[in-house]
Amino acid sequence: MTQGRPAPTLETGRLRLRAWRREDFRPYHAIMSEPAVHRFFGPEPMGQEECWRRICASHGNWAMNGFGGLAVERLSDNKLVGNIGLFTAWRDFEPQFGDQPEMGWIFATETHGTGMAHEAASALLAWAEANLPSQPIWAIISQGNEPSFKLAARLGFKPLQSVDYHGPTTVLQRPAW
Repeated sequence: MTQGRPAPTLETGRLRLRAWRREDFRPYHAIMSEPAVHRFFGPEPMGQEECWRRICASHGNWAMNGFGGLAVERLSDNKLVGNIGLFTAWRDFEPQFGDQPEMGWIFATETHGTGMAHEAASALLAWAEANLPSQPIWAIISQGNEPSFKLAARLGFKPLQSVDYHGPTTVLQRPAW
């Protein structure tokens, strides 16, 4: 595993994936407060403390693992529209995959159905294949989150098993490249 790698800046046709900045905090918290976004993270919107912790953890994953989370902004107006990342979270269930990257994505309601999440995820996976050792990538998705399951399938993730992790959750894996 490569340690100490800085977060890259990746651009697609419509998006810029970049390192988090302090000024992203309030827009990110607003995204995480949208009912259509937070419904798969719990019945209540994510609080400021947890949002800040996640931004800081994104930076920390780059320092510790050589991969991490990225803010996603729309190129047309430089507006923060979501986040995408590879990270380690050491989930408290089996199978344990803490040393291998887990992928996650969260996008503002205004982007749902536009293909932006697929665009961002494809760019990050291409970066991973070019910069990381060949290894599986994991994901966990709350049952009922059909848009995320569809995106995961398009990206090559396969469901492995169901677990009870803050509610019914499916563990998925994208095979090593």
